[in-house]
Amino acid sequence: MTLNAPETALVSTWKVACDGGEGALGHPRVWLSIPEDTGFVECGYCDKRFVHESAKDRVK
Repeated sequence: MTLNAPETALVSTWKVACDGGEGALGHPRVWLSIPEDTGFVECGYCDKRFVHESAKDRVK
């Protein structure tokens, strides 16, 4: 069984910020670095996946 991330964002930068996106119901803002070898990173709070545009074809 494969579990998909709750939300995926295609981004053009290698460093992204995540705050849960729901105002007071979100989480503390965290900065995440996308490793070039994987092309994506997932937020440890909300599991949102950030995929770098150069890796969009190899990351599912």
